[in-house]
Amino acid sequence: MTRREAYDYGVEQLEAEGIENAECDIRILLEDLCGVDREELFIGPDKVISRRETEIFMNAVTRRMGHYPMQYITGKQYFMGLTFTVSPDVLIPRQDTEILVEEVLKELNDGSRILDMCTGSGCILLSLLYYSNDCEGVGVDVSEDALKVARDNAGRLILDETFDLLFKTGGMGKKHLDEERIEFIESNLFNDVRGKFDIIVSNPPYIRSDVIPTLMEEVRDYEPILALDGKEDGLFFYREIIKKSPEYLNGGGKLFFEIGYDQADEVKKLMEEAGFKDIEVVQDYAHLDRVVWGRI
Repeated sequence: MTRREAYDYGVEQLEAEGIENAECDIRILLEDLCGVDREELFIGPDKVISRRETEIFMNAVTRRMGHYPMQYITGKQYFMGLTFTVSPDVLIPRQDTEILVEEVLKELNDGSRILDMCTGSGCILLSLLYYSNDCEGVGVDVSEDALKVARDNAGRLILDETFDLLFKTGGMGKKHLDEERIEFIESNLFNDVRGKFDIIVSNPPYIRSDVIPTLMEEVRDYEPILALDGKEDGLFFYREIIKKSPEYLNGGGKLFFEIGYDQADEVKKLMEEAGFKDIEVVQDYAHLDRVVWGRI
């Protein structure tokens, strides 16, 4: 099979199944799985890809035809300028969540201690540590399978950063990610959490149980329900985290949440009732409420 034949076949199959952005998906699969980037595709369309690469590509196309998420096929997702490993054990990081990270970074001081509740892939905590100085963090999740992904991401980013320092800066520079400053623990919310923190951040499950069957196939059928289901009204985890957070925050500590577009008023009220002050609601680039945060 030539590069052009693979491309045309893949696009045709995905479009037949109603997959949006079929051309983009196929280009990504060819590049990630067969090492054929966009330029090579159009410069050398008649070059034959190997039998093994053809098998891998065809298998990936078949999975994508069933609306299996692209990120799970390629095993990675880009977030905050970094590359994270993802698997069906973790929610796929989304661009909207970058708003949460950016808001925390505005309030983050050098040397702060951060707790990331419902950490999943670890993308929030690791991004905060990567773009700050001398901070340390604890990522908490109830799923040990999710924590394996988070630990893998931490280890890979630490190695990548060490490589950059040694070979790109001649050994000069400051490493932001240090394995001694990162810990991931299995815990049902705060049950096994110890110590105090300057910042608690969370993107908890917040979709109402009755809404989940209406989600797009890629999300509903393949992403972990544990990371989506916010119980009857979508606010269960906000209540639990807000109720316990004051015990784990240092004086003046801050609590940050990602929220659903229609949850700002309820979450803000819960935080006010728990004693949080200076509460702010931040919108995303679509002008939808995305982040709520306040100070204890």
